[in-house]
Amino acid sequence: MEQLISLSPIILMFVIFYFLLIRPQQKRQKQVREMQDNLQKGDSIVTIGGLHGIIDAIDEGKVIIKSNDARLTFDRAAIREVKVD
Repeated sequence: MEQLISLSPIILMFVIFYFLLIRPQQKRQKQVREMQDNLQKGDSIVTIGGLHGIIDAIDEGKVIIKSNDARLTFDRAAIREVKVD
């Protein structure tokens, strides 16, 4: 019983650590993965590097982005957000 009481602050610290750091990060990763899976042609997007453009074509792992008159190929993971116009 004394061992459990002496370990309780460490256990409590791990529980707090989980709910404050690990769980929110997992939720954010899930949201990003869903956003990247739901990309469609014509979506207005911003890449991780800050490039703004419109999706011109899409396949499993790559996205072709039209920015002005240029077409650039990026990995799906490089898409940071879909802009809502």
